[in-house]
Amino acid sequence: MLTAMLLSALAMTMIVAIRYVLASGGFALATRLRHRGLYVGLGAQIRREIGWSLASAVIYGVPAGIVAWGWQTHGWTRIYWEVGDWPFWYWPLSVLLYLFAHDTWFYWTHRAMHGRHLFRIAHAVHHASRPPTAWAAMSFHPWEAMTGAVVIPALVFIIPIHVGALGAVLAIMTIMGVANHMGWEMFPRALVQGPAGKYLITASHHQRHHQQYTCNFGLYFRFWDHVCGTDRGLGHFEGRA
Repeated sequence: MLTAMLLSALAMTMIVAIRYVLASGGFALATRLRHRGLYVGLGAQIRREIGWSLASAVIYGVPAGIVAWGWQTHGWTRIYWEVGDWPFWYWPLSVLLYLFAHDTWFYWTHRAMHGRHLFRIAHAVHHASRPPTAWAAMSFHPWEAMTGAVVIPALVFIIPIHVGALGAVLAIMTIMGVANHMGWEMFPRALVQGPAGKYLITASHHQRHHQQYTCNFGLYFRFWDHVCGTDRGLGHFEGRA
């Protein structure tokens, strides 16, 4: 039993690491094609980002692997396979519930990380990326990585979700985490500066967080930033070739 659990944790760690390399590598390549020269001179920083991120992959992978093992062998969690087990409309709703719950957890833990003590011992690792690159999405101190690693494994015990919807949540989490750090905006201006952009976080919004530190703490939505008065609007991108 212990061996199977450890193998599951190892397998999930490898999946998280490979997912990171493919997503960050893909967006880094897109950056090179779209804004050639944007990451010039950042080689040492990128190597640090990759190192911290691979360490974070272990911290994310172990609890996810243990939960996956329990789900497969003992029926833990509220993940379900059959779409018909819940009404069809619940599939997209569950995705939104997970994203909002994750965003809420992220906002408050992230804001706490900007307290003087926690910033110094943990969150400073992430902000050492000046400017952040596509490789920085998981560049966290282990203490900070642990706060992010528990969210989805905890939610699957609370909120029912189809395995496909869970895959969608993980895909959105990965893509937005990388895209928000790569130093340019991939979404069209009509979305970012239009009505939807008032509620959604993209690279332009998160860029201001990395410029000013004391605002724009959200992950997917601007809801908590608006409610708590920490939304400072969109940032600007410097040094694009």
